[in-house]
Amino acid sequence: MKKPLIYITRKIPEELIAPYTNSFRIKFWEKENDPVPENVLLREIKEAEGLICMLSEQINQQLLDAAPHLKVIANLAVGFDNIDMEAAKARNIAVTNTPDVLTETTADLGFALLMATARRLMEANDYIRKDKWDNWGPYLLAGSDIHHKTIGIVGMGRIGQAIARRAKGFEMEVLYHNRSRNVEAEEQLNATYTDFDTLLHHSDFVVSVVPLTGETEQLFNKTTFHKMKDTGIFINISRGAVVDETALENALVTGEIKAAGLDVFVEEPIHADHPLMQLKNVVALPHIGSASTETRTAMWKLCLDNTLSVLTGGQPKTPVW
Repeated sequence: MKKPLIYITRKIPEELIAPYTNSFRIKFWEKENDPVPENVLLREIKEAEGLICMLSEQINQQLLDAAPHLKVIANLAVGFDNIDMEAAKARNIAVTNTPDVLTETTADLGFALLMATARRLMEANDYIRKDKWDNWGPYLLAGSDIHHKTIGIVGMGRIGQAIARRAKGFEMEVLYHNRSRNVEAEEQLNATYTDFDTLLHHSDFVVSVVPLTGETEQLFNKTTFHKMKDTGIFINISRGAVVDETALENALVTGEIKAAGLDVFVEEPIHADHPLMQLKNVVALPHIGSASTETRTAMWKLCLDNTLSVLTGGQPKTPVW
């Protein structure tokens, strides 16, 4: 009897898939950083019972129509806005993600991005690399303090709480806005729930950690940035589409806000000619929130374990539905 086929849309270390090869046939796209072409994915998915995919793949109705044997989709991410969930449910295809294992790593990156933006670290690094450091001045590359400031976290889920824990180490006041109150964050982190406008008005740092939904798309727009402090710094480690990038660019150019640190963008990848990349008060990263070796390995293993569980008749460890 033919073993079930799992298709993986990126190159995966051989040592990670070795324990699973007795139970499954495993095929994967041979490139680690380049997405699988749509025509290749459509061809490979025809026999697959399991699919492990990235955010860069749009798992839409057309793709699912081409995969009559598919039983499980394991997304190498917490978010799953790249998957047509209704189409998957209609076909009784399990969908899983990778929560928890990347929480602390993503929070590390988020807070590092906040610090790099506030203290102008990228500018300072380039200053030396371009051999501009001729002398010292009291306000040379002076940035913004982080300690004892107010951080406003929009989306107080696992990652939001992890960022709040880091903020408390800097003796920051923590405000948050969420769809519902987070009692754990309030009791353990002394975080204060506020409405969205109050958070914008009072925060020195506004950090987006929201999922992309119909409600959050372009949540950060012209009106939003106008309500922030002109010394305010915006950090986005959630999804690019929660931001109106034209409005953000305008707010940064006109001085409505002071700076922005961005790990995600509406269209990815961006390039050096992207409008936001022309601004000195922007720190941009190539969507590396969970990119530590340890965490990415844990994410791969969770995807494989979810797939194994479903294809052997069990329940997934981290189901989306």
